[in-house]
Amino acid sequence: MSVFDKFFKYHKNRRIAVTLALLGTVTPITGLHKLYLGQPVWGIIYLLLWSTPISRIAAAVDAVWYLVQDVEQFERQFNGHSHYNLNLKTSPQVKAIAEAMRELDRLREDGLLTEYEFEQKRRQLLEHIV
Repeated sequence: MSVFDKFFKYHKNRRIAVTLALLGTVTPITGLHKLYLGQPVWGIIYLLLWSTPISRIAAAVDAVWYLVQDVEQFERQFNGHSHYNLNLKTSPQVKAIAEAMRELDRLREDGLLTEYEFEQKRRQLLEHIV
């Protein structure tokens, strides 16, 4: 595993990303937020455009985007998972319902269930989860 792989595997914090993006709007060092978020190509492009207002405007837009973006969406985009779903364990009931759904899908594919019947059974199964 290379140094870059280890760096990009770390959990990215939204506050740090916003801070680095805002730092790029007021200093000539832009693109640090892109490097931090595991987007080295964009980070280098921002750094190459440091003398133009383009990189500062883009960094400001990025900062606003990270602020208005949902936390879960940020987690999925930059950490590869939803922070809220990390500690959920699959219950036996959910596993049984998933297996029943797979069986229903097989019956539908074999032509033993119509689309309407499949949808009705699927909804009944999903009601047990909620």
